[in-house]
Amino acid sequence: MAKLTYKDAGVDIDQFDASLDDIRQAMLRTFGPRVLPNDNGFAGLFKLNPDRILGRPFRDPVIVGCTDGVGTKLKIAFMMDKHDTVGIDLVAMSVNDLICVGAYPLFFLDYIATGKLESRKLVDLVRGVSEGCVQADCALLGGETAEMPGFYAEGEYDMAGFAVGATERRRYIDGRRRVGPGDVVIGLASSGLHSNGYSLVRKVLFDVAKMNVDRHVDELGRTLGEELLEPTRIYVTALCRVFRAYRRKRVPHGVANITGGGLPGNVVRALPDHCRVRIRKKAWPVPPIFDLIQRLGEVEEREMFRVFNMGIGMVVIAPPFYASSVARQLKRAGETPYVIGEVVEGERAVSIE
Repeated sequence: MAKLTYKDAGVDIDQFDASLDDIRQAMLRTFGPRVLPNDNGFAGLFKLNPDRILGRPFRDPVIVGCTDGVGTKLKIAFMMDKHDTVGIDLVAMSVNDLICVGAYPLFFLDYIATGKLESRKLVDLVRGVSEGCVQADCALLGGETAEMPGFYAEGEYDMAGFAVGATERRRYIDGRRRVGPGDVVIGLASSGLHSNGYSLVRKVLFDVAKMNVDRHVDELGRTLGEELLEPTRIYVTALCRVFRAYRRKRVPHGVANITGGGLPGNVVRALPDHCRVRIRKKAWPVPPIFDLIQRLGEVEEREMFRVFNMGIGMVVIAPPFYASSVARQLKRAGETPYVIGEVVEGERAVSIE
C-alpha cells in the first residue's frame, strides 16, 4: 500500500510555498518605519509611536479594531475569473468603519480560505489587499491562508479582514454625544455598489433579467461584470485630512459608513435620541447601476434605499459654521461631496424626502 501524503488529501504545501515570495513583495509595499523586522512569520510587530499622522506621539491613545468580509460580491469574481480587486473591497469594508470613530488605520490582517489552493488566485487576492492597504495608508502586517479540501465549491474561496487603528481619547468621534439640531449632513459619492446588497443584485440581474457578466450595458458604459466588480471606495485619506484640519475643534460631529442598511440604517447610528436627519434624495446624482437594478427587478424605492448606498458611500455630519470648509477639504482630497440633508429636533430616525 502506498504511503499517503498531505497532497493526496488535497493540500499542496509546495504550491503555497511557491507563492510566498510574491505575497511577501505585496506586503512589503505597505510597510513603513513603524513595522518592525520579524522574519519568523508567526506574528507581525508594529510600534505606535511616533504618530506620523499628527506629527507627534500619541498622548492618550485608544486602540480601535474592525472586521468584515466581502460577501457575495465574491461570486462575481468567480464568474469573471478576476481576483485582483476584491482585496481592495476587503480592506475598504473595515477601514471605512474604523474612521467613523476618528481612528487612523495602522495595520491590516487578512484571512483567505479555499478548497484547493491556486497560486495565481492567491497572489492576485493578496495584491488586491496590498493595494487597499496602500490606499488606506496602513500596513498589511500579516495574514492566514487556509486550504480545506471538500469545504468550498471548486474554484471558490472566502475572505475576511481585520483592521486595527488608533485615535486620541479626546478625539474619539461619538455622534451620539456631539450631533445636534442644525448640523449639516454631507454625503461623499460612492464608486457604485461597493460591497453590499449583492444577493439582491444577483437575483435581479442574473435570475430575473437573465443577464451575464460579459454583456455590455450602454447606460453603464462598460460590461456588467466590470461595473459589479468596481472596488469599494476607501475614504481614509479624505477623512484624515479633515481630522487634521480640525484637530483642535470637535469637528466633524459624526461620521457614518453607508454599508448594509443604506442611508437610513447607518446614519441613524451617529444620532442622539433627540435628533432626526432629513435627507433630500434629489441632492446628488444616483449612479445608473441603481436605476438598472430597480427597474429590472421592480424593486420599491424604499427597499433600494434600505439595501444599497444609492451613490453615497460615506456621510459626514458637521456643525453649520464649518460645513462649507469641511466640504472644501473633502473635495481637495479627491472626494465628491454633496450637502444632502440636515439634522433637526425629533425622534431618532432618518427620513428620505
